[in-house]
Amino acid sequence: MANTQAPVIGFVGLGVMGGAMCRNIALKHDGEVIAYDAVPAAFAALDGTAATKASSVADVAARADIVFLSLPGGPHVESVCLGENGLASGERRPALIVDLSTTAVDLARSVAERLSLLDVGFIDAPVARTREAAQRGELSVMVGATPSLFARVEPLLHHIGTDVTHCGEVGCGQVVKLINNALVFENTLALAEMMVVGQRAGVQPATLLDAVSKGSGDSFALRNHGRKSMLPRDFPEKSFPPEYALKDLGYALELASSVGVSARVTQLAERYYAAAAGNGWAGRYYPSVIEVVDRDIPLAPEAGGTAS
Repeated sequence: MANTQAPVIGFVGLGVMGGAMCRNIALKHDGEVIAYDAVPAAFAALDGTAATKASSVADVAARADIVFLSLPGGPHVESVCLGENGLASGERRPALIVDLSTTAVDLARSVAERLSLLDVGFIDAPVARTREAAQRGELSVMVGATPSLFARVEPLLHHIGTDVTHCGEVGCGQVVKLINNALVFENTLALAEMMVVGQRAGVQPATLLDAVSKGSGDSFALRNHGRKSMLPRDFPEKSFPPEYALKDLGYALELASSVGVSARVTQLAERYYAAAAGNGWAGRYYPSVIEVVDRDIPLAPEAGGTAS
């Protein structure tokens, strides 16, 4: 029987990552879990759990104490939190919103400030690692929150992640997540380039990855994206596509600019993933960027420059 003292958990967004995260919360939380997604088929992710289906975002707000979000980007988060019929629009509001999405840092801080005026707490808690890690409840969660709110939500975050890190005030979770993603996108691109160089120079890609994995060139990107995707040239749909990489790289470049850094490596990565999205790999897993390298597809011009 559910513990009536446990908070009612709401969850909005049951996509590839959100569905897996909500499922883990529903299986592990002692209290009620209610979920909403605009796509009815998304609720299949919760089959076999005690989670109930909400009819709308407003329905979630009317019933939940703490609401988790897993949404495509900043505009969606802002709309779900503060828009018409959003979580904060009715007479009854959740006490706390926990955003697991990846957004711009300034937006996270702006949403938190506006929600605070309505007596609603806000935490940014973006997640890292793969879809499989989400299914296993083994994500890394990077949290921006006050110490008191972090202490309140940390046990719930351990339902979805094995590593939960308090990164600082609101927005700092997004800072760490954007840096994490920029690094893995750039690492994947560098690996793709060197896999093509190695193969053309006579070293089979599988041999190259085996050898490099035993040296200082080893990385998460090599062991996961290199071996599982770039080696077999398998870039499935319904994974993390280059369009999502571009969104996160854009947020990272916005962050770098705001602190006075010219992030040239990140700018170059953005051009490569734009080429992947624009030349047949839109909607496909983002390690497909190796095809841009292998086929020598021209990149869009650098700002103020010429195409390469």
